[in-house]
Amino acid sequence: MTTTDTSSVITVTGVQRRYGSGKSAFTAVRGVDLTVRRGELFALLGTNGAGKTSLLEVVEGIAPASAGSVRVLGRDPYRERHLVRPRTGIMLQEAGFPADLTTAETARMWHGTLGAPMPVAHALELVGLRHRASVQVKSLSGGERRRLDLALAIMGRPEVLFLDEPTTGLDPQSRRDAWELVRQLLEAGTTVVLTTHYLEEAEELADRLAIMHGGRVVREGTVAEIVAGEPARIRYRTSSGELADPRTLHALPALLTAGRTRTGLVEIESHDLQATLTALLERANAAGEALANLEASHASLERAFLAVAGEDDDAAAPPVPELATA
Repeated sequence: MTTTDTSSVITVTGVQRRYGSGKSAFTAVRGVDLTVRRGELFALLGTNGAGKTSLLEVVEGIAPASAGSVRVLGRDPYRERHLVRPRTGIMLQEAGFPADLTTAETARMWHGTLGAPMPVAHALELVGLRHRASVQVKSLSGGERRRLDLALAIMGRPEVLFLDEPTTGLDPQSRRDAWELVRQLLEAGTTVVLTTHYLEEAEELADRLAIMHGGRVVREGTVAEIVAGEPARIRYRTSSGELADPRTLHALPALLTAGRTRTGLVEIESHDLQATLTALLERANAAGEALANLEASHASLERAFLAVAGEDDDAAAPPVPELATA
């Protein structure tokens, strides 16, 4: 995590992005407001089709907004792209490298388009590709190509760096190395906007994040703030009527809900895991009952994300039944 000042590097106000026209029109981004502060890492998460890539392309200046406004470093990134682009770095989900060029040749080609870039060898060293400099791009692994993408994105020493799924295809160690590089960039003052499907990545790196669903931002804040809105959960299997009776369970301290999962486990949600779990175990000990398959977990970013992802499913699916009361 980084310490940031309060000035805004990116401001998104009421942004919409539509595709097509008339009856065939589709609105992928539906009135999004966001602010990214100088020197922070802002993670943009979303379910498949949530609109995060469509939004990111507008912020990057690749496409215009259909409505609303975007400012990056105080300027419109699409209409004033010639002024914004030299100060930003972009790592797309996929890059089209000439297959027959070597890693070093590709990097040198990109190097020639930049104003004050870092040396090619240094950029490749930062992403662990210097030893692969003479290898043709077509012979690189998928993970190595992603690292080459990252090398080109940071070569121009950008003030703002956009990373779209940067560690897809990387092995665990390479992913950790990429995280460390991003931390170094943050410490040097770079502002980073990250999209990722790896929730652990967002938890490790993000100062703040937003979760998109259905073209809108539905959660925004620090990881702690987003997680705070989700309950802790306890699950177990029991043959004891007392420990499966909601009239008894609802008397447990801090309990929010009690029910059964579709696999027959008793499931309890609580806003104070320790208090509820302690009382439950005391009751189990008093009854001489062992709780099989016992799981207790605090709220997590994954739980918050899945709650968002399941909102449409919950509206369509029948509710999970409460435990029988008799």
